[in-house]
Amino acid sequence: MFINHEYIQNLLVSAKNVTKEDINKILDKAEKQKGLTHREIALLLQTNDSDQLNRIFQIAGDIKKSIYGNRIVVFAPLYISNYCVNNCKYCGYKRDNDFCRKKLSMEEIEEEVKILEKLGHKRLALEAGEDPINCPIDYILDSIDTIYNTKLDNGTIRRINVNIAATTVENYKKLKEKGIGTYILFQETYHQPTYSDMHPKSLKGDYEYHLTAFDRAMKGSIDDVGGGVLFGLYDYKFEVLSLMLHNEHLENKYGVGFHTISVPRLKKADGMSMEEFPYLVNDDEFKKIVAIIRLAVPFTGLILSTRESLEIRQEVIKYGVSQVSAGSCTGVGGYKEHDMELEVDQFKLDDHRSPMEVLKSLMKHGYIPSYCTACYRNGRTGDRFMKLAKSGEIQHVCQPNAMMTLMEYALDYGDKEFMAMANKVISQELNNIQREDIKTLLVNNLEKLKNGERDLFL
Repeated sequence: MFINHEYIQNLLVSAKNVTKEDINKILDKAEKQKGLTHREIALLLQTNDSDQLNRIFQIAGDIKKSIYGNRIVVFAPLYISNYCVNNCKYCGYKRDNDFCRKKLSMEEIEEEVKILEKLGHKRLALEAGEDPINCPIDYILDSIDTIYNTKLDNGTIRRINVNIAATTVENYKKLKEKGIGTYILFQETYHQPTYSDMHPKSLKGDYEYHLTAFDRAMKGSIDDVGGGVLFGLYDYKFEVLSLMLHNEHLENKYGVGFHTISVPRLKKADGMSMEEFPYLVNDDEFKKIVAIIRLAVPFTGLILSTRESLEIRQEVIKYGVSQVSAGSCTGVGGYKEHDMELEVDQFKLDDHRSPMEVLKSLMKHGYIPSYCTACYRNGRTGDRFMKLAKSGEIQHVCQPNAMMTLMEYALDYGDKEFMAMANKVISQELNNIQREDIKTLLVNNLEKLKNGERDLFL
């Protein structure tokens, strides 16, 4: 098995004697965007020296800016079913929690999607509990069709990422045929004893089956996968190293690792107490986690949800995070029920701003909010995307596409303040495009958007 517990623990023990010279040598290497070895990651994870941490943050920020520019991808989750046969100790949807379970009909899914489209969303993450009877794969497939087929004025969902339970090669093939973007699955914890403890008497309790889900997804022709752990279930240092080993396994076996890594932190949910979890991650540790992952896998997207507060989101975006959720509801039918206070949420959220408020805040801090989905629709996925990213060529399409989706949002959903902010950001960013052919094409497409055309991309 590629997650070798003894190997990871030995790395962490041997790294406890880290010196300042060790850290400086590693950071000199990290500045060149060459990634890090397992031992180098372990050494960085052990440091708590403020000067060294500040240098880690600074280099992580420089790397993020050089690869991603100032783009931040925006999305929203869509929960379609909270039926679940699992009894995960950390989850509000666990089997033992007594509440009225719900699964959206296709008509209700259409209604939720229209609300999200009215908010300007183009990218969704489809979420569902694990229940083979009440939430079978055919229901998921039908839901994907409904989402893609639902239109409201200029609103369309152009990309659906899917976060559902580990499944079979055959089912992954079916998901691929439906045109999903990224298949996302959190290992929750890579520490096998903790994993078993957290998933008692559950389908999800099969550690090895869950761990090898991405192998089956790759065999099912899904070449875009996103990993993650729930930080707070076990020692974060063990989890970060395990994520890197998992990514390396996929790269070695299939030619491409994680397209994205998510970094959720354990939050309060119904039926659990935070006092039950001795490995909670504080803010300083969380910031270190994000920055070190950015150094270790420079070209992998990092996703941050509205579990985190506005203040934390603003900080970690500086040196690692490249995708954020906005205006999220984590309850089934939550967007319709939001104003009625009827949601049963999977976990507590700390950022309750609307999508427009999030986008305005991003622009105020010098970022370009992006709803771009062009790579997926042009086949720039898997190893093809990574090759373009590592060559720097991807910048020639990502930055212009971000500006076009920002203009589209401003025209269809923005108020006067938003339009003024978007025009200012786009005007400034136009000057940073070095290729004249790209600049000319972008200017022409921006005019086409103002004249009523939509969904323009490179």
